[in-house]
Amino acid sequence: MRHSALLAIACAGVFAAAPVRAQEDYGFDAGQFEKKRFELNGYAELRAEHFALDPGAAFYRLNFFDQTPRSDFARGTGALELTGVYREGMASLHATAHGEASRDYSGSERDTRLYEAYLRLDPARAASAELGKKALRWGKGYAWNPVGFVERPKDPNDPELSREGFVVLAGDLIRSFDGRLKTLALTPVLLPVRDSLNDDFGAAGHVNAAAKLYALYGDTDLDLVILGAGSRGRRYGFDFARNLTTNFEIHGEWARTADTERAVTDAAGNVTRVRADADSYLLGLRHLTENEVTTIVEYYRNGAGYTQDEMRAFFERVHTVYDQFQASGDATALGRIRDTLQTPYARPTPMGRYLYLRVSAKEPFDILYFTPAITLIDNLDDRSYSAAPELLYTGVTDLELRLRLYVLRGERLTEFGEKQNDRRVEFRVRYFF
Repeated sequence: MRHSALLAIACAGVFAAAPVRAQEDYGFDAGQFEKKRFELNGYAELRAEHFALDPGAAFYRLNFFDQTPRSDFARGTGALELTGVYREGMASLHATAHGEASRDYSGSERDTRLYEAYLRLDPARAASAELGKKALRWGKGYAWNPVGFVERPKDPNDPELSREGFVVLAGDLIRSFDGRLKTLALTPVLLPVRDSLNDDFGAAGHVNAAAKLYALYGDTDLDLVILGAGSRGRRYGFDFARNLTTNFEIHGEWARTADTERAVTDAAGNVTRVRADADSYLLGLRHLTENEVTTIVEYYRNGAGYTQDEMRAFFERVHTVYDQFQASGDATALGRIRDTLQTPYARPTPMGRYLYLRVSAKEPFDILYFTPAITLIDNLDDRSYSAAPELLYTGVTDLELRLRLYVLRGERLTEFGEKQNDRRVEFRVRYFF
């Protein structure tokens, strides 16, 4: 709490003391660019999925040991996401709501969440403040963001999906310059955690202070970021992005996290808590060709991830306990593993080193409105991987059709080899308004 308070005072002091550079007047009609007082947009979505299961995989055995055995299942989902903004003078109200309902073999589920709901004040062009629930987006990576200290993690299988924010008090202060250093911007953030407020961020009873300092130096974007100790261990890092040519960009991130903790089990079932500082980083590039083929490549080092031996021990433990369950009929140990260990081991990309590749081609061979793409996520530690070819069609105004196939491959006791399904087919219809 002490470090968070000091950081909060420092951020507030810089915010208050920094001068604001007067803006020049330009010769154009500002009325042409005037924002509407009220805006509402969003999308409605229908999604059909079919899962081809792997009954011999560890996660299948954890999820289905108390279910009727099956080799596949289908799921249908309907979703609605609304984003609105209301402006009045220097104030504006922003909100994003997301709701969905799904049905599969296990029954029906519904979930409605308010992703964002915050008040924004713009007293000057170079200063603003925000209060409420907001999804902050820090970092330059596409699939992962090691410096995303005050946000929920992306799903690397679909990193452009909207995410739920946290309740914060944040601000922005911007200065412009005439030299090589063109822009500086400070973003201080306060994130309180109570029993019923931001309770999934970490330990309650803290007001967590974070800050991001952005600089545009020449043609390079730079960010320095920090999160003070509180509900989570202290974190700091930086990111950068630079266009080497008009269509070729490189980017990267590095972050150090103090006192990370992960639950580790051995093949005998002994669980220990491993605590250590962790360094995570990402290096990537994005390239666009003249015929509009986009390639994104990223290498990600997850310093807090499980080692190959730790993952193998977990999978061995699941298989051992499952065999005992088959012999005795006692599912107590399997249930205990599912309740206490499945979440950290089953999260997206839980291990140490990954390679991400996405290639998409807009209207290849002059086939109008079609964009084929493929996404690969390769676990460089155990050599398992997932591949997701897809086809996107946008030939109807405001309507998007996407067909995607997920294929998971890996040997026994590897991450993707032990997932509950080997394949998944997804067809999505999304209407924007």
